[in-house]
Amino acid sequence: MNLLNRRLLAHGTSLRKRLATRVLLSTIASGLLSIPARAVIIRGHVTDALGKPVPNARVQLIEKGNVAAIGFSDTDGAYEIRSADAGRFTLLGSAGGFLPSIGHDFYGGATDVLEHDVVLSAVSVQQAVSVSATEIPTPVPQLTAPVTVIPGSALTTQVGIIDNLRQMPGVFLAQTGQAGGVTSLFIRGGNSTANLVLVDGIPAEDVGGTFDYGNVSSTAIDRIEVYRGPDSAIYGTDAGAGVVTIETPRGYTLKPVLDYSGDAGTLHQYRNEVTGGGTYRKLDYLGAFSRFDISNALPNDKFHDATSAANIGYSFSGNADIRFTIRNSVAAQGLPGGYNFYNITNTAKQGDQDLYSGLTAEYRTAGNWHNLVRYGIARKREQQTQFGNVGNPITYDFGDGDIFTEYFGNVVTFRGANGYSATGQAAFLTGTDDQSSNRDQLYYQSDWSPNPFFNVLFGFRYDNERGSYNNAEFFEHEVIQRTNYEWNLQFQGDVKGRFSYSLGGAIEKNHLYGIAGTPRIGFTYVPVRPSSKLFHGTRIRANAATGVQEPTLALEFNSLYTQLLNNGDIEDIEKFHITPQGAQRSRTYDVGVDQDIFGEKLVLRAGYFHNIFDHQLEGVSSSALAQYFGIGAPCPPPGTGICPLPSIFTAYVNSQAYRAQGAELEIQWQPSSHLLVRGGYTYLSTVVLQSFASDAVAADQGMPTENPNIPGVPIGAEGPLVGARVFRRPPHVGFTTVQYTRQRFGVTFLGAFASRSDDSTFLDGYDPNFGNTLLLPNRDLDFGYAKIDIGGTYAISNRLTVFAQSQNLMNNQHIGPIGYPSLPLTIRGGLKVRIGGD
Repeated sequence: MNLLNRRLLAHGTSLRKRLATRVLLSTIASGLLSIPARAVIIRGHVTDALGKPVPNARVQLIEKGNVAAIGFSDTDGAYEIRSADAGRFTLLGSAGGFLPSIGHDFYGGATDVLEHDVVLSAVSVQQAVSVSATEIPTPVPQLTAPVTVIPGSALTTQVGIIDNLRQMPGVFLAQTGQAGGVTSLFIRGGNSTANLVLVDGIPAEDVGGTFDYGNVSSTAIDRIEVYRGPDSAIYGTDAGAGVVTIETPRGYTLKPVLDYSGDAGTLHQYRNEVTGGGTYRKLDYLGAFSRFDISNALPNDKFHDATSAANIGYSFSGNADIRFTIRNSVAAQGLPGGYNFYNITNTAKQGDQDLYSGLTAEYRTAGNWHNLVRYGIARKREQQTQFGNVGNPITYDFGDGDIFTEYFGNVVTFRGANGYSATGQAAFLTGTDDQSSNRDQLYYQSDWSPNPFFNVLFGFRYDNERGSYNNAEFFEHEVIQRTNYEWNLQFQGDVKGRFSYSLGGAIEKNHLYGIAGTPRIGFTYVPVRPSSKLFHGTRIRANAATGVQEPTLALEFNSLYTQLLNNGDIEDIEKFHITPQGAQRSRTYDVGVDQDIFGEKLVLRAGYFHNIFDHQLEGVSSSALAQYFGIGAPCPPPGTGICPLPSIFTAYVNSQAYRAQGAELEIQWQPSSHLLVRGGYTYLSTVVLQSFASDAVAADQGMPTENPNIPGVPIGAEGPLVGARVFRRPPHVGFTTVQYTRQRFGVTFLGAFASRSDDSTFLDGYDPNFGNTLLLPNRDLDFGYAKIDIGGTYAISNRLTVFAQSQNLMNNQHIGPIGYPSLPLTIRGGLKVRIGGD
């Protein structure tokens, strides 16, 4: 056989072998393809905080602490990872120029296809993502309106949340009294009742918007978001000035973990807290309980709060899950009253029982179509109990056997920050009553996100609200029920990490005020993208929105229109154009800029806002009711007699309008991973544009209320006068946060500052003649203050940490409104123990 033939024979043999090999591989592949695929597929996009794709980013799939799979993003930031087994996973993302990203754990079934995006940041391992602004999870830098996020880690040594809420621009908190005292939040000049509060997505405020932050425990809080601006386009009624969301953490450890925290301090403080949680296959679970007690610095002012919470989730697959949450608070506190007005404490008590619970089901389909259904309830009860009479009795004889005894405080002189003072005795006009506020809500949401450029959301909300008020002394028993419906539509998207937009609106059918529409639009633009260069990173945002709010139960029960109608006073209804209580409205526009000065390590944020709040409910005092409408007998001229005790103290009407505009400034400096410095300043200018007492009544009958001992100075007894500033909104507010952390220890410094603000003593009709000698001029009545807190932690081991905290280092007694001394300097110390866990 010649050489050519041997080569042909060898070639033919090789060809047959390759052909046989291909047939065999094809047969094996066909057999494998006939078997159902069993692999978890996780895909998504890797972007920076502004939405720009990050190519060649490394994405690791972590299961039980080990790397189960690794993938890399392509030029568009897209990635895909597969794992052969079902389980609980966590995504870790990394790329040059960014800190590693640690995602939240999730469950993936053996055949699930899951969508999970990875957001990388240069300054944080977990980029803050907001849900409250649009109900679609969105990185905070892409939002068109300002949102501040407080992580749960900032609350680990705190008793409540008040001091941390002060650490952001545009907000002011007023606490009437010491620990446990009623605490109100004012956002950008709006009323405290104009903020929607959500606990795990469930409306938590009383019907009409009242919410007390003074008895909210830090127990089992994963994060708090504060959205500054009206957002009724998403949430409907009560989101007239802002939205506050509180979220309960989920269990995340593979092994069960138990955390205990205990501390004690001055003024008989002690607190115990236990939290347990973990995961088991498709189930995650967490439960918590705490109790806090303090005597406060005044007699009859003890406060205690017991809070329990649970969060239980079950994943049927990686795209379908159900979650149950519950949070319950039982609190009781003394009601000493405004001690500086009485120089003696009242013997009364207030009890609060607040429960919020919800069941949420979510399902995601291919193509990023997400559906959510939530049923939530809020059950809130409050009782005020007066234990006998306190003070100095004075007996009045109004003739015809009408004898009445009232009790007054000691003779006292009190002074406002404006230098005006009053001397006299104030009446303890308190009693025993109870009220309830219940809500059942059904919420449905369907959102579709086919790509980053276009997201659409449709929502429907049904509310069934009930409330009651009972006061046996005055034979009052009020019961109401409201049924509200709301439909909303929202569009948002991002274009190449440069331009983000958000627009939408809602239509609400409210039981009390009918149909109301609330549109909203906003955008952000990034002319200069962030980099390590000086002043590289500029983000411009603008937003315009409207809000709507329904009356609270107390205000509806005391409607001026209802009082006049019941008295048959049609003449005054027509004369003063008194109408049934309706919607309180708001509208705003704001613009802002975020400027990176030295990369993302030094960032300056500045903004301007302009709000109009109109058709606001304002109170008409008892003396005005008697003088102008004949409800109760009018007072005689000063010095000639005693005013009769009023049958109605205040009635309310939609007659006030005011403007609130100002500027916000915030700076954040993080030179290293160990040090974080934040500071902020807010300038607020408010002015009352319209007021019933100042306009209609004054024009028809004469001047507003005066203190006869301060003649010629008009006073807004129950509300501000036209041209004046709105009560309890200081024009200058600031804050400072400094955090220094090392591997074993950390130190935190918190500072909150406020200038003087307008207010009222609200003591009209409280002197022994039931006159107005205890009123003071409104301008700059409340004191300015500086509140300084400091705390530290030291980790003895991974399982044991000790901590200490000191609050109000300057012992400032004027942090609250006039008449209410603040909690003095306090010191607490304790330890934290962890058992179990990973």
